[in-house]
Amino acid sequence: MGVRVVGLTGGIATGKSSVARFLMERGAVVIDADELSRLAVHPGSPALERIVDLFGAGVLLPDGNLDRRKMRSLVFGNDVNRRQLEGIVHPEIRRLAEERIAAAACRGERIVFYMAPLLIEAGVTSRVDEIWVVTLRPEIQIQRLMERDGISREDACKIIDSQMPLAEKERHGRVIIDNSGTPEETERLVADIWEREMGERA
Repeated sequence: MGVRVVGLTGGIATGKSSVARFLMERGAVVIDADELSRLAVHPGSPALERIVDLFGAGVLLPDGNLDRRKMRSLVFGNDVNRRQLEGIVHPEIRRLAEERIAAAACRGERIVFYMAPLLIEAGVTSRVDEIWVVTLRPEIQIQRLMERDGISREDACKIIDSQMPLAEKERHGRVIIDNSGTPEETERLVADIWEREMGERA
């Protein structure tokens, strides 16, 4: 039986990274799409060279890394720029992810988590065998985002409203992880889910 790839996703400030950490503490392999997106455009990479050819050297920081803030400003609200950037970066992210999944399979891993905040929105659910969604109650999401980013309630609501509703994401999930409680409560919940999932496939 091959390795099972689980897409781990959720909304902003829902605690995806915390859940991933709890899973890793139990021996799970977690591949972080955000980390791969940074690796895909490291200085000297073909992807970064193509981005510079397309958008100009102004998208680079003095140290040669991609200026992500500048890049976001160029693609925000500009579908042409966004599609061009995605056309360069997404295939490289996929290649890197497939390399890591293959390596995990060679090691005999039974399950690999692919953590991607926009897994559903980006239309790449076909890359995974199933989806686990990290969620929480709307009011708690607002409060955590305010505290995390030091922003007003109004700004937090605007950011959340601009994203796919959690209720909609939950409909895609085979496993739903409610992170509304304390870190200790979520850790116990993750431990129970992990034990159940691995036990069923023993």
